[in-house]
Amino acid sequence: QVRLVESGGGLVQAGDSLRLSCTASGRTFSSYSVGWFRQAPGKDREFVATILWNDGSTHYADSVKGRFTISRDNTKNMMYLQMNRLKPEDTAHYYCAAGDCLGYGCYVGEYDYWGQGTQVTVSS
Repeated sequence: QVRLVESGGGLVQAGDSLRLSCTASGRTFSSYSVGWFRQAPGKDREFVATILWNDGSTHYADSVKGRFTISRDNTKNMMYLQMNRLKPEDTAHYYCAAGDCLGYGCYVGEYDYWGQGTQVTVSS
């Protein structure tokens, strides 16, 4: 069992930066793929970024590519999402996830563990 807890959300202005953190407890998640998703009110959950467990490759949604960076520190059981040049359309509840998915499964949310999320609000 892995428990995930997000932190770092808040209210920022367009163009600002924010870093989300996700702390994992329980079994180490170093052997898992990890990902970030977001959900805005009235919209479906949306893939943001992932790091695959097999080769450490990172993948991003087109909407955040070049602005967001996903990373992990397995020694601390932590993962991060650095968000730069934030836009109002980035406003959403952000969730971290971990699991043994690969490829397409990681993009559509086939993770075993999810956090409760943290709110990010970007004002214009």
